[in-house]
Amino acid sequence: MTEKSTQYLIKFHNQGKVYEIYAKQIVQSELFGFIQIEDIVFDSKSSLVVDPSEEHLKSEFDGVKRTHIPMQAIIRIDEVEETGQSKISAPDDKTTNVTNFPIFSPNNGNPNK
Repeated sequence: MTEKSTQYLIKFHNQGKVYEIYAKQIVQSELFGFIQIEDIVFDSKSSLVVDPSEEHLKSEFDGVKRTHIPMQAIIRIDEVEETGQSKISAPDDKTTNVTNFPIFSPNNGNPNK
């Protein structure tokens, strides 16, 4: 019987969008108030359909050894058996009654200010 390695699905807010990425390691960062994510994994299944949001994530995290995400940006961390497709999506504010902790964003996300 082969033992599967532990993997995590991390959902977090970043620049007004919800990111979903898979990683092999997450720990509390040495930086106060941050979660450290290492060994980011992307879906290795070959497919004819290319998801642009996963391609954007691959290029955004290309060459990143580890990343630190503020705890208040984390929505959820799940331990999973298999990786799926990483993605970026719009926040689903209309279907939930949970209010997120306010996140500081320079110019409140408006680049025109």
